[in-house]
Amino acid sequence: MSDPQITWLSPDTVQLRQPKSSHWEAPFLFLLFGRERALLIDTGATGDEAVFPLRATIDSLTDTWLRRNPAVFTRPYPLVVAHSHAHRDHIAGDALLSVRPGTTVVGTTPAQVIAFFGFHSWPHETVEFSLGRRIVDVIAGPGHEPSAVAFFDRETGILFTGDTVLPGHLYVRDLAQFAATIERLQHFRDAPTAPVRELRGAHVEMSTTPGEIYPPGTLDQPDELPLALPPRILDRVRSALDDLRGEPGERIVRKRFVVVNE
Repeated sequence: MSDPQITWLSPDTVQLRQPKSSHWEAPFLFLLFGRERALLIDTGATGDEAVFPLRATIDSLTDTWLRRNPAVFTRPYPLVVAHSHAHRDHIAGDALLSVRPGTTVVGTTPAQVIAFFGFHSWPHETVEFSLGRRIVDVIAGPGHEPSAVAFFDRETGILFTGDTVLPGHLYVRDLAQFAATIERLQHFRDAPTAPVRELRGAHVEMSTTPGEIYPPGTLDQPDELPLALPPRILDRVRSALDDLRGEPGERIVRKRFVVVNE
């Protein structure tokens, strides 16, 4: 069994990383607690609790938070499980939580994501999702994957960007939609009502050496770049997209990411 790497980003926010020993993708998951419910972003790359104890970890973290917040009376304390996008390494643990008391697992098709969060003008609209005294803005983000979204947590100022923006490979599967998503995130970042402090994606694949990336399947990344990226990285990504010529497999290498046209 491989326990996740757990980091409390704030008293109400947990970052989990699935260990490389359980799956080479080593995706990051995020758990946000509110007064009325919690939100888990992604469920990792394996559905085997014996390999990666997702259910036990979420239960333990929730119990810890509830002990620190005794004024929260609802039992079972509700959990919403949502996804940055629907690729297997981000949804494989859904079945481990679907039978958990008080837990709602959001579907992974665009229609299911649109219906759950209440989008009326997908993908142009940003919608609010309340956890109870904590608002998360849900921003449509297709381009890497059709149902992709980004989550902005107003409490911490963190924009959770899944596989759309991260220190690693940015796989572009629909260039027009991907570019529109980056522009949507730029506009959101630049709005005075949304003080974005940093971006956190779902993987780290870049080395601390600028432009050097660990290839897929790498199990040891001793000099990897930190996960958090500055908000200005969106401008770098949008500029890199302009350099694509539209050829399959084309790569644009930058210091903190590599755009790949699929």
